[in-house]
Amino acid sequence: MIVVIQCAARKQRDAGHMIAPDGRPVMFVANPKMMLFNDGRIYARPDDYAGGGKSWRQLVAEYNKTPDYNPFRLCPACVLYERGVYRRLVGRFGMSNVYVLSAGWGLIPADFLTPNYDITFSANVEPYKRRLADDMYDDFRMLPRDRKDDVVFLGGKDYLPLFYKLTDGVASRRVVFYNSRDIPRADRCKFRRFDTTTRTNWHYACAEALIDGSITI
Repeated sequence: MIVVIQCAARKQRDAGHMIAPDGRPVMFVANPKMMLFNDGRIYARPDDYAGGGKSWRQLVAEYNKTPDYNPFRLCPACVLYERGVYRRLVGRFGMSNVYVLSAGWGLIPADFLTPNYDITFSANVEPYKRRLADDMYDDFRMLPRDRKDDVVFLGGKDYLPLFYKLTDGVASRRVVFYNSRDIPRADRCKFRRFDTTTRTNWHYACAEALIDGSITI
């Protein structure tokens, strides 16, 4: 089984940044032009031009080609977020079977060295953080299409369109847990309701239930 879990807002305090040629750290946000303050960092979108004919996304992809050389101290995706459930998923299902659906970077494996960022689909944030559904992103799509394992998604309804898009064409069955009143609709997906009174971040409880075996697919 492959588990895909949506990203989280709170990152580790010591999470690393990409570094610009002038030595300043880069913080990736959805709308840099909406920033109302200047703290000495560079603010950019992942697909903005970084110099040398490449985008920041391309530089991050190149950085991951030599993961043992990590001068910017970037965290693997499963370590980047404060919540321990990301690490527990890896402990239960294995590093190669856990992926993060990131509003900034796309569908990335748990061991992908990921720069700090502040991008979300949530509407309850400052405008500079919010990615809209029709914003153009060259998202990573790193789940191999030929894998036959069931792909389980744990995340809110705002992240479902991106999950559908970035897993379109995979050979495996997609199983989507949901908590909304209405059953989501999508081709080639199986939907499983997760019953809980929690409405915000309910998918973390769902992840813990998968880890301890109290729910299955």
